[in-house]
Amino acid sequence: MNNHISPQKSNSMTDGLFHPVGRNQFAFAINPFAMKILFVILFAVGSAGACSADEGAPSSQANEAFVHPGLLHSRAELEFIRQKIDSGQEPWAGAWEELKTPKPPRSRSRSNSESRSRSRRRSYSGRSSRPFVNVSSLDYKPTPLANVVRGASNDPNIGSSDFSSDSIAAYSHALQWFMTGEVAHAEKSIEILNAWSSTLKTVSGHDARLLIGMAGLGYCNAAELLRHTNAGWKPDDQEEFARMLRDIFYPVIQDFYPSANGNWDASMIQTMIAMGVYLDDREMFDRAVNYFLHGEGNGAIENYFNEFGECQESGRDQAHTQMGMGFLACACEIAWKQGVDLYSAADNRLALGFEYTAKYNLGNDVPYEPYTSFENRYHYPEISTISRGRFAPIYERIVHHYRDRMGLEMPYCFQVAKERRPEGFSTTHIPWGTLMFYGLPPGLNPIEIKR
Repeated sequence: MNNHISPQKSNSMTDGLFHPVGRNQFAFAINPFAMKILFVILFAVGSAGACSADEGAPSSQANEAFVHPGLLHSRAELEFIRQKIDSGQEPWAGAWEELKTPKPPRSRSRSNSESRSRSRRRSYSGRSSRPFVNVSSLDYKPTPLANVVRGASNDPNIGSSDFSSDSIAAYSHALQWFMTGEVAHAEKSIEILNAWSSTLKTVSGHDARLLIGMAGLGYCNAAELLRHTNAGWKPDDQEEFARMLRDIFYPVIQDFYPSANGNWDASMIQTMIAMGVYLDDREMFDRAVNYFLHGEGNGAIENYFNEFGECQESGRDQAHTQMGMGFLACACEIAWKQGVDLYSAADNRLALGFEYTAKYNLGNDVPYEPYTSFENRYHYPEISTISRGRFAPIYERIVHHYRDRMGLEMPYCFQVAKERRPEGFSTTHIPWGTLMFYGLPPGLNPIEIKR
């Protein structure tokens, strides 16, 4: 049964929690207490069969082998998507074309009011980013650098943008390899991974942690797909890639960045959890899971969202808010593949955060409380209109989980996903969410079978 959640005015915190509006649908008064109660009720039974993260999931999974491929995509999911592509069904066919011939990300130019924000204008120096190129083309060439530097707001940018673009290119070709069986795409993805793992020595600068947190996930997903699909990646090259993860990526992100805005922590959580799975490193995996649940910094789930879904960065701007949300959603999906349910943590706080943000960015009013961050570094007295209505490609994945798997419609997120379908290219987020998450039937992962 799908339980439809929609806004309706209420005279008190609990008055009229549920109002029938049609078959199998309910109207819901969005307020702090009511939203929390609703999600507790809806998920109490549904999460019983999963390994609840709040109940000590890391230790309970310690003796179980990791599932491979087991980052954002399982083998069963990939097979399902391949069948849809081969049959030419929509929206998969159109989304597949979007992957093969990606378009530049939608403009993020600012309005007059936005230009007066606290956010610094980004300037670029050093090794500048290349013009937009088709990362999915077999003509794509990686541009590795030994010492990558990403300064504050990507200034200086010494190989930083190349590092990000090559990450998504490796991921794109790994997907194309699986979907088409064309060895040339496997070879291209391998070429990119080998180029960086044989060249990179350091990642430094003010934003080094953020860069690895954002781009590391693409590299890990590509490597996971190649390693477990007989792609012809040589064992010595796989070892070199693993060395890059352990010796270069991990030392930079291992302690997170508690006092930074929460999207920083969130980015590192997603890449650390992915690295843990790829490396079969339970301690690394658990470190990321535990920080997601109990970390002291702004990116931990109960610090990033309050009890009615407001984000620590909602008063900063909507772009960074969606960054952190998207990163945490990826972390949850990887954990889900491994039998750990982070999605339901803290009374399904992530679902509340996504619905709150989608609702506001669709032009609706939402409640707001001034939010003081960890160590009082940031204080945002009112919700920000900066980048309001500009949606990141992060909604298909969350709609798939809460709506398709868990039976909630997530109306605001569903509206965003439907209106912006297919989700396209990004180097900030893992792209092509429509292709990879739309319409996946439940039961394609072990945790779903157990349920």
